[in-house]
Amino acid sequence: DDRAVRALGHLADLHHLVRHHADQPVGRARDGLTALALRQLEVLGLRPEAVPSWTEVRQVVLHSPSGRTVELALPAGPGTHAVVARRRDLDAALVDLARGAGAEVLEGSALLGADRDEKGATVHLEGIGEVRARHVVGADGAWSPLRRAFGLGGAGYRGDWHALRQYVSGTEVGSRLHVLFDAGLLPGYAWAFPLPEGGANVGLGILRGGRVATGDTGPLWRALSSRAPLRDLLGPTAEADGPLRAWPIPAHLGAVPLTAGPVLFVGDAAAVTDPLTGEGIGQALLTGVLAAEAVVATAGGRAGDAAATYAASVRRELGLDHTFGHRLSGVLSSARVTRAGIRAVGATAWSRRNFARWMFEDYPRALVGTPRRWHRGVLSGPGAFATA
Repeated sequence: DDRAVRALGHLADLHHLVRHHADQPVGRARDGLTALALRQLEVLGLRPEAVPSWTEVRQVVLHSPSGRTVELALPAGPGTHAVVARRRDLDAALVDLARGAGAEVLEGSALLGADRDEKGATVHLEGIGEVRARHVVGADGAWSPLRRAFGLGGAGYRGDWHALRQYVSGTEVGSRLHVLFDAGLLPGYAWAFPLPEGGANVGLGILRGGRVATGDTGPLWRALSSRAPLRDLLGPTAEADGPLRAWPIPAHLGAVPLTAGPVLFVGDAAAVTDPLTGEGIGQALLTGVLAAEAVVATAGGRAGDAAATYAASVRRELGLDHTFGHRLSGVLSSARVTRAGIRAVGATAWSRRNFARWMFEDYPRALVGTPRRWHRGVLSGPGAFATA
């Protein structure tokens, strides 16, 4: 992304500080990296070998409510279109990248409060004191302590999806990524994502306000994992490798403020997760780049000018994709429609190939409705790290 390169190049000349709370719970339930996320990571300079659990995915299996399975093949190359990596491994690699780029990284300094005015913002950090900046970027998750410190809206918003996940060792998941559509979960789904040495990230996601109450997800998970097909994927030797974790997934652009004067919110703090799948690492990285670009583009103006530039960029890049994702998610609440859709996906080699790429954000959700994003090779381009 040329935009990201320009933004990062300019930011290299600015003093930037990163507050990283290494001990906070990792919120993102799955560890999936779509093509959107992988391309952003490549631009940032991440190398796959820096992430110990980096597991490339070439085969995907869709499990229909009817019991039918459809196997999808992601392109064999050049490049990579889907990866699974433990979030703690990825986060550690990104912190190292930030340090390498010259950022001052503060580990474990909790946010105690924040103030803002027309010239910038001041954050109060535990063990550090006051830090004054012309702009502050809040990449601090669904509950965003920074947003709460400013008393901004969204206090009653608990996300659009609710997910839980479990790391498991000794499984029979193999190298394929499985997505399981159970009639009792729709439009949600369960998953089994492969990790090295027989490990897997398994779990489920439900739409809040749907047929499953968030308080019922634990018992539902135990029921799903004790019957086929998930039971067979886990196998007889599977063992829990860590606690079962639950987390909200904010996926409604506009549900919480994108900006507050000189403060820009990105990722889960901006509720920009994909409303169709609940994946959000690509959107978090993209909005981070857009925030950096807005800060650079308005460097000669007022501190608040970046906010309008950033908000317009986010809506331009993600607005139609979010609208489309919400509408399609509603349609997939029907088991009959989901069964028919999976049957259609498996009808031809072309449908299987292109659905796999669309599913993993190889091209935008609402591509058909945004001609400005049409270009030669948009459906057949290489993956990320093609020259690695």
